[in-house]
Amino acid sequence: MSDVRHVLVLPDRDSAEEAAQALGERFGLDEEPQLIRDALAGEDDAEDAQWLVVLRDERERLDPGELDAFAGEWDGWREEP
Repeated sequence: MSDVRHVLVLPDRDSAEEAAQALGERFGLDEEPQLIRDALAGEDDAEDAQWLVVLRDERERLDPGELDAFAGEWDGWREEP
């Protein structure tokens, strides 16, 4: 098995939490996505943080284009590896 990961970048925690829940419902994930706070360089304020939703895709069954469109529903994007 490969260790393919997808990273969705979202503007805030609420969006990340909503997207993580919707990912499981829409794509039938095998495991929960991981949420990570990504502070912008030099910023300590939570308002200046993006949130990452990291999901493993060992079977490589998730389409990157669909994930990018999905992240766009929350004003986010899929980060290219």
